[in-house]
Amino acid sequence: MRYLVSAEEMQALDRATIERIGIPGMVLMERAALAAAERVLSLVGEKRNAKVLILAGMGNNGGDGLALARLLSERRMQVTVWCVGDETRASEQWRMQRHMIEYYPVRVVSDAPEGDYDILVDALFGVGLSREITGDYADAVACFNRMTGCKLALDVPSGICSDTGKILGCVVRADETVTFGFAKRGLYLFPGCMYAGQVRLADVGITTRAFGDVVPHMFATQPEDLARLLPVRRADGNKGTFGKVLLIAGSKGMAGAAVLGARAAYRVGAGMVKVLSDEGNRQIIQQSVPEALFGTYAELGKSLDWADVIAMGPGMSVTEEAGRCLRTVLETCWKPLLIDADGLNLLAADASLQDLLAARDGVCILTPHMGEFSRLCGLSIKQLKERTWEHGCALAKRLRCVVVVKDARTFVCGMDGTVCMNLYGNDGMATAGSGDVLAGILSGLLAQAAQSVPEVGSPQEVYMFDTVCAGVYVHAAAGDAVRQERGRYGCMAGDIAEQAAAVLRQI
Repeated sequence: MRYLVSAEEMQALDRATIERIGIPGMVLMERAALAAAERVLSLVGEKRNAKVLILAGMGNNGGDGLALARLLSERRMQVTVWCVGDETRASEQWRMQRHMIEYYPVRVVSDAPEGDYDILVDALFGVGLSREITGDYADAVACFNRMTGCKLALDVPSGICSDTGKILGCVVRADETVTFGFAKRGLYLFPGCMYAGQVRLADVGITTRAFGDVVPHMFATQPEDLARLLPVRRADGNKGTFGKVLLIAGSKGMAGAAVLGARAAYRVGAGMVKVLSDEGNRQIIQQSVPEALFGTYAELGKSLDWADVIAMGPGMSVTEEAGRCLRTVLETCWKPLLIDADGLNLLAADASLQDLLAARDGVCILTPHMGEFSRLCGLSIKQLKERTWEHGCALAKRLRCVVVVKDARTFVCGMDGTVCMNLYGNDGMATAGSGDVLAGILSGLLAQAAQSVPEVGSPQEVYMFDTVCAGVYVHAAAGDAVRQERGRYGCMAGDIAEQAAAVLRQI
């Protein structure tokens, strides 16, 4: 698990480390500079007398840059520090670092220097930047970007809002970013992530010991987390104990979503899958996924009794029959439920269905893309993109469910404000049917989880939330595997379903 912190959270963790734990701020600054120096040394390799330019502001980020200048000069590099800002307003630690470099062979200038550099370091602003860069600072960023050489940003490239990834007027285009303590959200959110380059997390002494009673509420699932998050498969299990998925999907002439969802559910280990669809889809579904059972919407009642997990919506169309099916499920079934695609459109159009969902005593997962999310929230996509995860958590709390908001960055949002941001996947996955595959992956894993919820420890809601986080990661990692094999232009949804099994095989 990788925690993704806001500027406020990072500043609080910094204070707790200094004031409560007792590690002096100058020690943290020195460790940050050492981590940055290690990366610079790696970048210059065997080159002697490398030329380094450090663009430094007047805050502690600039102080990190000054400390880095001192360390690099000790390695016989030719270091120039370009200071931008009013020194009378500099931080105390900045002043201390400025005093120290007077005793080192570091050139300090206040105007844009000329010449060529091997490494250019951005230490202008840190995580606290909250307004647009203008004036001399904007001029400095523009000049810095025009210079040639490898650009390394300290903590956050100047101009990226560390909370939202928004560009604040202008931005440093970094090749790499060394971020300190914990990863900052803006380094992974669009558009900020497009300017951060490769992000490297450096341990400077600010650790989880600084959390106290407050834990950052946003995190990202990492590959090493998957074994812990996936449902346990017993060696003596059978097709019944590995979960039964009821997939309510497809309408007349639209069988593709049901086929993709059923295949994906099987590829992640579901023991049995039954598809309820229009009678006209029977032949194509049974030929495409012969392992799946088939029934029509008329068999809904007895099929709900059979299932461990219900997934509904892909390809259903927004019809009266589809609406009746959704109402029946919400009124009569308390098993884990996933609602996707047209199921979400039906939900958005009928407040009474939303009331039924909010009153339902059972785990529910909603998986909207941004258009569906907009209809559910009653807000424009532009509004929702500002802080997508906050709107997701608000919807989760209102409807008492887990909300998986699908976009360039997918967010798994819990009722309690917990958010998992997915950092994997690629633009090749923006293709028809990809969401149907995600619905199948999630329902297949949830069916297994429903059979193996621990009797002691985490409640069902927490256990299912973890399973959804795992499923979103598997889907994205499968998409990355397809990209490696076929490229970003050649990805199809069916490829993602097939690669999901390969992702799980690596665990």
